[in-house]
Amino acid sequence: MYKIQPRLTQHAKSLAQFLHRATMSSLQSVYVTRPDVDASGLELLRKSCNVTTWSQALPVPRDELLRQVQGKDALYCVLTDKIDAAVLDAAGEKLKCVSTMSVGFEHIDVQECKKRGIRVGYTPDVLTDATAELTLALLLATNRRLFEANKQVYNGGWKSWAPMWMCGQGLKDSRVGLYGFGRIGQEIASRILPFKPAQITYTTRTARPEEAAKVNARRVDFDEMLCLSDFIVICCALTPETKEIFNAEAFEKMKPNCIFINTSRGGVVDQNALYEALHSKRILAAGLDVTTPEPLPLDSPLLKLDNIVVLPHIGSADIETRKEMSRITARNILAALKGCEMEAEVI
Repeated sequence: MYKIQPRLTQHAKSLAQFLHRATMSSLQSVYVTRPDVDASGLELLRKSCNVTTWSQALPVPRDELLRQVQGKDALYCVLTDKIDAAVLDAAGEKLKCVSTMSVGFEHIDVQECKKRGIRVGYTPDVLTDATAELTLALLLATNRRLFEANKQVYNGGWKSWAPMWMCGQGLKDSRVGLYGFGRIGQEIASRILPFKPAQITYTTRTARPEEAAKVNARRVDFDEMLCLSDFIVICCALTPETKEIFNAEAFEKMKPNCIFINTSRGGVVDQNALYEALHSKRILAAGLDVTTPEPLPLDSPLLKLDNIVVLPHIGSADIETRKEMSRITARNILAALKGCEMEAEVI
């Protein structure tokens, strides 16, 4: 009896492994392009899907993505992944859904997905407050020269108190121009309002009078915003119309004390033109949470300037926000695989 027991145990293990493989092969399959997304989203998927992930906490290499997406039912991606026709071809006809853990979806060829009947999910609303908070923090760090001042503590530049040393430009009685006035733009405006600016303006294709009234904002055209604003805050989507709209001509129209803040997408700005505007003191300063490319190369001329603050695209980097983004991305996939309404779908 004691000799038979190990054989039975081994047989049971083999049977369990066979049943597990059979069960997994019958489940719908999802490929996740990063292993370091919050586990709560992955756990939701693993309850009913066969989930595989890229093994490293880095952007998945292109050839690896093309290989791993083959035969998958859904793709869980992030903004560093280019999802184009080649990826969709590699995936094949089983692919039903692409869900991105981001509010932006310019890295996905949405039209190609639609043409193939592939649904696209994203995470628009959850990161609004986190991005608005970060935008205000970046603006204050830039206009009050916090990073410049902090360096002086460590490099010996802090000799004593001085009347005009490290003085910055305040928000009180200033004119703040918002380029874009969607969810994030409106939340940025509401956070700026307590600082008592003289005027908040916004520039959009369509008027938003009800939303503007809540923050005493006035709609102006692009040129008026450029010419009259002490602060210009970019909170628009990247589209063919907005690509590099902030170019040399735009910077030339800005006031010399203008502080330029961008937490939307790097492609909205001609970075060479921005460098020239900052280097020549055509504008006072800039704060960027987004650049082209990302990460910004260490030899970028922008990083040699004192009148710029650059952050590594952390607009939504609030712990609870990133957790919920992971879960929404997963729930979008689960809904699409069931043929149900997605929580947030690109229409």
